[in-house]
Amino acid sequence: MSDVETADRLSRRRAWLMPVLGLIFLAGQAIYALGPEDPDGLTDQLKVGAWLLWAVVLLFLLATGGTLFRSRKIRLLAEDEGTRSNRNRAYAVGFWLAVATAICIYALSAFDEIAPRESIHVILTAAIFGALVTFGLLEHRAHRLG
Repeated sequence: MSDVETADRLSRRRAWLMPVLGLIFLAGQAIYALGPEDPDGLTDQLKVGAWLLWAVVLLFLLATGGTLFRSRKIRLLAEDEGTRSNRNRAYAVGFWLAVATAICIYALSAFDEIAPRESIHVILTAAIFGALVTFGLLEHRAHRLG
């Protein structure tokens, strides 16, 4: 398979994989929210650590497009101008979702105490989910139209 075909295959796979990962990430929050409460125990530390690792991995995949371990030529082919534009739009959606979520949490905190760690968790989850889904959908549309 040529480098162009490999880059195209990776780019198409990334287009459907990013929204799926975003949905899995969002669905996984039920485990975090519904799990046993043990705020000072090992269970809570493991949940937080696992969520944080998963969030960092997803951000890494979003930033690199999943092509970091490919040859330089394949990376350049897979990371064309359209992909960079789509990634920037996805970052913007993630940013605005983070801002909107923070505003909602701020407003809700007038009625109920909201812990800082939970606030950060919700804000980051919304931002990462939004950015992943947006990037994947924009990439999918680009492949369909291109």
